[in-house]
Amino acid sequence: RYISVTGVQTCALPILLIVYFSYRQTIAAYPNGGGSFTVARENLGPTAGLVAAAALAVDYILNAAVAISAGVGAIVSAVPSLLPHTLALCLAVLALLTIVNMRGIRSAGLIFMAPTYAFVVTLALTIGSGISQLLPIQPPALEVSGGMWLLMRAFASGCTAMTGVEAVSNGVPLFRPPTVALARKTLTLIVAMLVVLLGGLALLVNGFDIIATPPGQAGYQSVISQVVAAAMGRGAFYYLTMTAVLTVLALSANTSFADFPRVCRVLAAEHYLPPEFARRGSRLVFTNGIVELDRKSTRLNSSHTDISRMPSS
Repeated sequence: RYISVTGVQTCALPILLIVYFSYRQTIAAYPNGGGSFTVARENLGPTAGLVAAAALAVDYILNAAVAISAGVGAIVSAVPSLLPHTLALCLAVLALLTIVNMRGIRSAGLIFMAPTYAFVVTLALTIGSGISQLLPIQPPALEVSGGMWLLMRAFASGCTAMTGVEAVSNGVPLFRPPTVALARKTLTLIVAMLVVLLGGLALLVNGFDIIATPPGQAGYQSVISQVVAAAMGRGAFYYLTMTAVLTVLALSANTSFADFPRVCRVLAAEHYLPPEFARRGSRLVFTNGIVELDRKSTRLNSSHTDISRMPSS
């Protein structure tokens, strides 16, 4: 069974652009925060709103668990001796994110600022170096073998690149005035980086004939690990990039910690969840939502033998 990673990822890019233009409109139409629940409820009714909120809450839980697992997978690829300690590392990162977010959103943002820039710069250099080695570039082809279910699963995995786009529309009130303009600029920057990084990695995966290896087994190497090693070698730059990948995937999980409590707050305000979820803690964060996300993500990581192979990864 084989599906070209590059083909599926390339197909996800147009959908990413559609989502981008949709959320640009949402930001302007809902300057006080317009997540899926609010937009669906006001335009399609309360039932559609609850379905959207439930799907979003589940997605945030899965994103927190899977992103951390994928980040630890990057480190395990670089340091194979850590493979037996994968679960412990995942739970340690999850606990650290919980503690950071209990201190407040601003503290969490400042902590992750430098790793984010390191991730973008190192991957941009990797993509630039890899493309220069592969010139002329052959356009990636979509090869499918193994049935529609395998294609749908791979497509769902590729679409996880869109995780976090929703967070900007949810957090519009957190921006400085003019809030709508700054939120739109932030959304544009996020999507532009996603397009460049996702498209560039797809080209390198195709050009270097890289295939995924089974997670959790001896010799496991993540796709990004293979791409960076092929383009830049396994020197100091490789280990710097893998460290940046871990921290940024932790940042992806941090999106869940920022927005899952907000979804719970909105549902609690509408009396769909206990009122405790709408109350702020001593650090002015929704403590109960953060704790609940930590509990469910910990249980998911602990109970699933190979979280990184779930559809949301």
